[in-house]
Amino acid sequence: MMTRSREVQLKRRPSGLPQPDDFQIAEVDVGTPGEGFVLVKNICMSVDPYMRGRMVDRKSYAPPFKIGAAMNGGAIGRVLESKHPEFREGDYVESNFGWREGFCAKGDVLSPLGKLVAPPSAYLGVLGMPGMTAYVGLLEVGQLKDGETVFVSGAAGAVGSIVGQIAKIHGCQVIGSAGGPAKIRFLTEELKFDHAFDYHGADLLEELRAAAPNGLDVYFDNVGGDHLQAALSHMRPFGRIPLCGAIAQYNATEPPPGPNNLTLAIGLGLTLRGFIVSHFNNLRGEFRQQMEAWIVDGQIRYRETTMYGIERAAEAFIGLFTGENTGKMIVQFEA
Repeated sequence: MMTRSREVQLKRRPSGLPQPDDFQIAEVDVGTPGEGFVLVKNICMSVDPYMRGRMVDRKSYAPPFKIGAAMNGGAIGRVLESKHPEFREGDYVESNFGWREGFCAKGDVLSPLGKLVAPPSAYLGVLGMPGMTAYVGLLEVGQLKDGETVFVSGAAGAVGSIVGQIAKIHGCQVIGSAGGPAKIRFLTEELKFDHAFDYHGADLLEELRAAAPNGLDVYFDNVGGDHLQAALSHMRPFGRIPLCGAIAQYNATEPPPGPNNLTLAIGLGLTLRGFIVSHFNNLRGEFRQQMEAWIVDGQIRYRETTMYGIERAAEAFIGLFTGENTGKMIVQFEA
């Protein structure tokens, strides 16, 4: 039975792009479950761009990570021992106790996964927070209508790749930006985007004009900065812009300039709306049912980039900002 576990702690707050020395691995006692508690061994954990913001000591929608303490995030684990009536040994559970190999926690903070239609790691990606972010961001925040023209930045990532496919299911023309030829092939050949371009060295506005001469109805923003500026200049009247992320500026050491054409939103009647996925927790059941059906039917495809072992957790996280991942980045502990 597991009595000790390794965990990743934040050693110091990063300046700019995080470095491996900003993290440390420590071995800790896990403890044994008392009444109402569950002992869990993690199978895999998630690293996500939003975690960069939690490494800064500032007020936000999620509290900052503490120096010298284990970080946390999404994880899928298997129950080793349970003293909670809703969990049995061998059950798969979802938790926010990532960045560690195992843990003991109250059963009330765990979610049973039930019957799986995909490998456990998928419930951290396409069937987890990133997939739900794509689903609610496009359909609820973006108010997508069938047959519209959609542009998604960071399109080869965990969220963007699902956004584009949901839009295709709704009969939309889909344009994506990503970094590098391999990711462009992934978007156009595997995910069937109508057009995709490598943002490195590209004239973003000219790319959008060539791909969508009549303008954009929805821009799903994962990047911010120059992508948001270009999209604002090419929106159709009453277009919608779900503001999901701004990965281009997460590691900035000085405040980056904002778009200088935001006044276009006034005359065009645009809607720019920021959101986080937890705003839509009431749709979790609907999302999972629909996404599982799309996966089983082959309408949604997904890819994962996997690194193995807790020793590579920091490397996996840093890789999110250097273009190492296509699809969801996963840290796998066991098969």
